[in-house]
Amino acid sequence: MGRDTNLKIIVLISADAEWRVIQKLFPNAKYQVSPYGEWFYTDLKSSLHYPIMFFHGGWGKIAAAASTQYIIDRWMPNLIINLGTCGGFEDEIERGTIFLVDKTIVYDIIEQMGNLEEHIAHYSTKINLDWLTEPYPHQVKPSLLVSGDRDLLVEEIPHLKSHYGAVAGDWESGAIAWVAQRNKIQILILRGVTDLVGTSGGEAYNNLQMFEESAFVILSKLVEQLPDWIHAATHN
Repeated sequence: MGRDTNLKIIVLISADAEWRVIQKLFPNAKYQVSPYGEWFYTDLKSSLHYPIMFFHGGWGKIAAAASTQYIIDRWMPNLIINLGTCGGFEDEIERGTIFLVDKTIVYDIIEQMGNLEEHIAHYSTKINLDWLTEPYPHQVKPSLLVSGDRDLLVEEIPHLKSHYGAVAGDWESGAIAWVAQRNKIQILILRGVTDLVGTSGGEAYNNLQMFEESAFVILSKLVEQLPDWIHAATHN
């Protein structure tokens, strides 16, 4: 991206549980309010020469798309970084794995009048990461992520694996990536696996405490590593 002391970077956080982690990590931040959630500036106590904004966009595709467009229209950032969580497929991935998302697929479209695959393709986004050169600052797994406005259904996992090559899914990354690409804004999505879903169900289903505890571990790690990712993004 090249170094720019006026560079505007917005860290977009989606789920409410993920934002509660941010509130714990930045208890003294000066929080302000948008139509979608809170936001604040911070310097991350690093050597960065410009402030970073954290923005709570909200959970699900509607809030994710709307809040992404909102921050683009209001601040026109050079880079949006989405930090968050996802559910992994049992026997395909391990808890704690951090995905560097290179493609998103919105899979929960039901089309009975036209061509389903054309509609799926319309809301699929190939994320350009050519500006982020290897070696990456931290260990990640480049991968696609499937997004839907629902938790992963056990009976759908075989299809998601065989048809899309997916190993994990979330609620928001598909909408965020799609809107960013439409606006020609660079996007970096880093999401960590909090829980696994398999034939016996989901580890976090009916166990919100387990998800929130895992989300705290994942988000804390991602925030700790964030200055290194920003450095990598701005010094290429």
